[in-house]
Amino acid sequence: MSNMKAPSVPKVEPCCPPLTERPLTAEEAERTAAMFKALGDPVRLRLFSLVASHEGGEACVCDISDVGVSQPTVSHHLKKLREAGLLTSERRGTWVYYRVDPSVLAALGRSLVSAGT
Repeated sequence: MSNMKAPSVPKVEPCCPPLTERPLTAEEAERTAAMFKALGDPVRLRLFSLVASHEGGEACVCDISDVGVSQPTVSHHLKKLREAGLLTSERRGTWVYYRVDPSVLAALGRSLVSAGT
């Protein structure tokens, strides 16, 4: 059994205002686009949803792997979600557990809501 941790990926801070509040800066647009681009793939969106809705707010990869693609493909998609700042991960023994930071969900939702709402 390996004691190696999953690679650390810099956390992307979702800090963008609602799109109707003011124009996004170039940096805000880059950050937000990377998140939405990662969610633009149906398998990634499903994996993100599986993690976000999992009891306790985190899911073992062993519990979310059945999405109709091979395990290496699941790993690839989870890596893309981590790189976009949508998921964090932690290795525990032989399994990796994934979590969605509630602030990420709030920021994504906030970006699509009217400023007056």
